[in-house]
Amino acid sequence: QVQVVESGGGLVQPGGSLRLSCTAPRLPANSCDMNWYRQAAGKQREWVSSITTSGSTHYADSVKDRFTISVDKVKNTVYLQMISLKPEDTAMYSCKTGLCCSSGSCYTPNFWGQGTQVTVSS
Repeated sequence: QVQVVESGGGLVQPGGSLRLSCTAPRLPANSCDMNWYRQAAGKQREWVSSITTSGSTHYADSVKDRFTISVDKVKNTVYLQMISLKPEDTAMYSCKTGLCCSSGSCYTPNFWGQGTQVTVSS
């Protein structure tokens, strides 16, 4: 069963913007911390950003001040707004659940989505 689905990737020119979405339709709304990761071809996967259920946000130094993570609790969707994109931002971007708490219990299911490709090129 698909737990996490990403969308919004594409081809964009340097300096452009994209907004990625990550939905978790089978999980209780706002029950999980959420993370964005990316993996460029031939490189290791790296953490990009995270948001907790309380709204705390965190960013990798490489994307700080350019990327913004946010959540729509009603839609149970996490967004990654990316501006001033650089060729080095080219990667497969994936969403992963973090700590999830529901009905008094907490667990770390580590659900991954299939990823969405972001390509920054002129």
